[in-house]
This record gives sequence, structure tokens and C-alpha cells, in this order.
Amino acid sequence: MIRLVTIEREYGSGGAEIAQKLALRLGWKLWDQALTDEIARVMDCPCRAVEEHEERRDSLHYRLFKSFMRGSFEGSLNAPRLKMVDADCVRQVVQKVVHDIAAQGNAVIVGRGSAYYLHDRADALHVFIYAPFEDKVRRLEARGKSESKAIELAENVDRERAEYIKKYFDVEWPARQFFHLMINSTLGEEMAVDTIIHSVSALDGERVR
Repeated sequence: MIRLVTIEREYGSGGAEIAQKLALRLGWKLWDQALTDEIARVMDCPCRAVEEHEERRDSLHYRLFKSFMRGSFEGSLNAPRLKMVDADCVRQVVQKVVHDIAAQGNAVIVGRGSAYYLHDRADALHVFIYAPFEDKVRRLEARGKSESKAIELAENVDRERAEYIKKYFDVEWPARQFFHLMINSTLGEEMAVDTIIHSVSALDGERVR
């Protein structure tokens, strides 16, 4: 029986909105901002600090700084007092939290590598949401971004996600073999939700209301 749906998405494709509507229709808990909040709670740090390191690699400048801190005498003295929030420690907490969520079930989890962490679970359906580049830019503009900013975000955020997935899972994002469904969101959010629910229902062998 399907108890989990993960939603991986291209930036600007509407994946977060589809996940929200899906969770509402299924009556399941949505883990999107709530996932960031939980990670921050576990790490005892501000949500903003987590958001800056989710689904992206640390910058070269930061990686060099971290190497220095780990290898220097001053860094070894200060390490116990430093709460360094970076991609590595966020990923470790995400892995634990995602598996805890999966154990509870009845959850829609957005991104954060959840499809890759949970790829071997028989009770999970993994979905990838994508859209043509022009549609992603228009969607971001509708959220208030300038055209130049929307183009920049549509190009760079997915590049960062691809680098993150390559680093931590050693696959080329989106790694189609990890997904049961890949949906073009130009079909419309409601159609996307209907398609996912139909798939859950078909896999369960009963109608999901």
C-alpha cells in the first residue's frame, strides 16, 4: 500500500503547489516548509541557515574555509563551540528526518533528495515534475520576479540541485530510474494531482478518496 509520495521538481515548474494540493486531496501531511522547520529544530539553528544549504553544494570558498578550520590548530580548539551549518551536516540530518517521516507514513515529501533516500521502499511513489523553460520563467515572473531574475533562477537553481545530487548520490539529476512518474506541469496542477492520485489508487488496487 502506498503511504508516501515524493515530489522532485524543476525550479519554477509548480512542483511545490502540486505537492500542496496532492497532500490536501489525500489528507496526508505535507513536508516542504515543515521539513525545513524540522531540520532546523533538530540542528538547533535558524530555518534561514538550513534554507541556504538545502539541495546545493557549499561554495568553493566555504569548502576551503571548512578545510582550514578542520586542519588548523585554531579550528581544532574552536570546533566544539562552532555550530557550522553546511551542506554536509544538513544532508545528514535530512537523511535521518526523511527516514523518520517515511516510518510514520501518509506523507507528501518535497525534494531534499527524498526520492533517492527512499528509492527502495515499496510503499513510496516517486514523482518528478518538470516544465518547458519558458513556462518556468513565466511562472516565476507571476510570483513577482523580474524577467532577468526569473531566467537566472530557472537556470541556476536546477544546476545547483544537479550538482548536489551528483555529489551525494553519484547519479545524474534527475536520474529517471528513481521515478515512477514524470509529469509535465503544463498539463495543469489539477491534472497533475489527478494523475498522481490515479497512480496511487492503481497501485493500491482501490480508490483513494
